[in-house]
This record gives sequence, structure tokens and C-alpha cells, in this order.
Amino acid sequence: MLRFAHMELLWGLAAIPLFIMLFTMVSNWKKRAIASLGDRSVVDEMMPWVSFSRPWVKFVLFLLAYASLVVGIADPRIGSRLEEVKQKSADLMILLDVSNSMLAQDMAPSRLESAKRAIAQLIDNLHHDRIGMIVFAGEAYVQLPMTTDYSAAKLFLNTISPDMVPTQGTAIGAAIELGMQSLDFKNGTGKAMVVITDGENHEDDAVAAAKAAADKDVTINVIGIGSVQGAPIPIYKDGKQAGFHTDSLGKPVLSKLNETMGKEVAAAGKGAYVRATNANSGMNIVLDEIAKVQRKTIDTKSFKDFEDRFQLFLGFALLLLIAEFLISNRKSARLSKVNLFEVKSATPAITGGASQNNITNGAKTK
Repeated sequence: MLRFAHMELLWGLAAIPLFIMLFTMVSNWKKRAIASLGDRSVVDEMMPWVSFSRPWVKFVLFLLAYASLVVGIADPRIGSRLEEVKQKSADLMILLDVSNSMLAQDMAPSRLESAKRAIAQLIDNLHHDRIGMIVFAGEAYVQLPMTTDYSAAKLFLNTISPDMVPTQGTAIGAAIELGMQSLDFKNGTGKAMVVITDGENHEDDAVAAAKAAADKDVTINVIGIGSVQGAPIPIYKDGKQAGFHTDSLGKPVLSKLNETMGKEVAAAGKGAYVRATNANSGMNIVLDEIAKVQRKTIDTKSFKDFEDRFQLFLGFALLLLIAEFLISNRKSARLSKVNLFEVKSATPAITGGASQNNITNGAKTK
């Protein structure tokens, strides 16, 4: 199995088409400049040592050397041994509140952005566990089905915004129930949920939903995000803040963290409640709770003992660069005199030899 230690460096190969384009432009410019001097046969006589093919040979060698150098720097590695390893896995579902109240700025830069950073931190600390995401406001939707592709999880995370859920509100219970429907209870792995919300639940009985989940051995952990004092909810138009939500009297509506709700949901779900702050997202405590979830051992095959092979590519690049350096742009004076297809007549040599013999014989006769 081949893999690269620094895959991102392979983007350097994208410069090859640019090199080809530039070299072609320069070559065409040189051809036009030479053609402007006069008839091609006359110009060739005037420049007998100029080679029009060697620059292309040198350029091809340069491209091969550059490609080998880029691949070598990316550090290709080959797995030399395949073995079975045992990995422990669990299922984790993230439930993220995306209601408008999550736009409040009592958490910098906003509650929602702070929550997304906490989730990214959680993803970075996962190993072999499956993860899924559900977004909710007045309704709940599956944003990411269960997967072990953490890169895809981060891509989906970056796209989350309040605009994803048209119905406003905070339906924590509906999100927990949807999470239960999305979990696979046949695979035998331990399961847990992490609810990230400001706790302003107005839609359903979240405590009852958490208790029902705990009865099926699904732990519910809650991260409360926001401040008890509350903060106004900004309004955005065309990506720019255009004021705050107001009540019937024209006063800004304050969204406050409902810690009581968060603690009740966590208690019913037999998990932990953590209040996030600007200094600490509380994700470390949640990770400790997730670590307690029973994990199923899975047998997988993977390559071990990866060996570096960058030396081969760097050595090849060095040889190509040396060859490119030794090849001159001018024709070789010695090689240009060699004509493998020249036919010489042997008659003069024979005639000359015969005349010489006649002269010699005449001298002897006298």
C-alpha cells in the first residue's frame, strides 16, 4: 500500500502545466524572431551551431526532475506488512441547536460559532468512533449520517447555519428522538449523544425523550452555551448585522441560557451537564464521559511498517538535473562532422594505387 506523509505537497505538481505553457510561449517567440531574419536555409547556415531540439530535451528532463522532486518531498511510503488489528468503536451523535437565539454574541463571536468550534475539537479527539450530526430549531434534521469520515464531518459542520431550519424554536426532545431513530442498535456498539444548546426549549418534553434514550443505554450529555444574563439576538441581512430582534414594545429580546433545562436533560439521560465559557468549551469533560461508553471491538486489517521511499525519487531527480545541466543548447562540433549516411567512392583510391604500382614496376624494369 502506498501513501504519502505530506499529501498536500503534491499540489506542487499543478505547476507543471504552467511550466509547459511558458516554455511553449518562449519557444514560439524564438521561432518568430528567427523567421524574421530571412530564409530558413540561409539562417541555418548563419547559425550552424544552434540546436532547435536540445532545448526541448532539456525541458523534458527538467519537468521529470521537478515531478520526481515534488513526489520525493511528499515522502511516499510503502506498507510492507499487512496485519489484523483490533479497534474499539462507539457511536456518537451530535445534536446542535441552530435556532436564531444561537446567534447571540455573549459567546465570542457567537453561540453557534463557539459550538461549532467545540464540535471540531471533539472530532479531533475521536479515534475509530462513528459520528453523526443532527441540527434542530423548531424541527430536527439529520445533517450527517453516522460515519467514520472525520474530514467529511468537518465539511458538513462548516456549512451549518440557522437558515438550514425554516421553523424557528428549540425542539430538544424532537432532536433526541430523531437521534434515536438514526442510531443502529444492531451493531452492538455503545452509544451516546451530545446536545449543544442554550436550553430555551419551548416545543416538547425534552426530559422525557432523554429518559427514554437512557432506558436504551444511550447516554445524553449536554453542553449549555450562552450566559445567564442573556444577550440580544442580532438580525442579519446580506451577511451584515442590521439590528436586533425586538418585542412588541420595541425593546431588544434577550436570550438567556436555561441551565435548569440543560441539567434536567443531562440527569434524565444519565450524562453530564457542562456550561461552556469563552475560555473553556467544556468538551474535555464530555470527552471523559464519552470514554466511559462501552465500545465494541472490531477486527480490521491495516498495513504496518511503512518504509520511506523518498530517496529513490530525490536521487532520480538529481540524476535528471545533472543530465539536463550537461546537455548544451549548442550542437557539438565533433558530432556535427559525423555523417553516418555519407557514401565515399572507392575508385580514386584504387586508381591511385594502380598508378603507384605501375611507377614502381617501371623503376624496377629500368
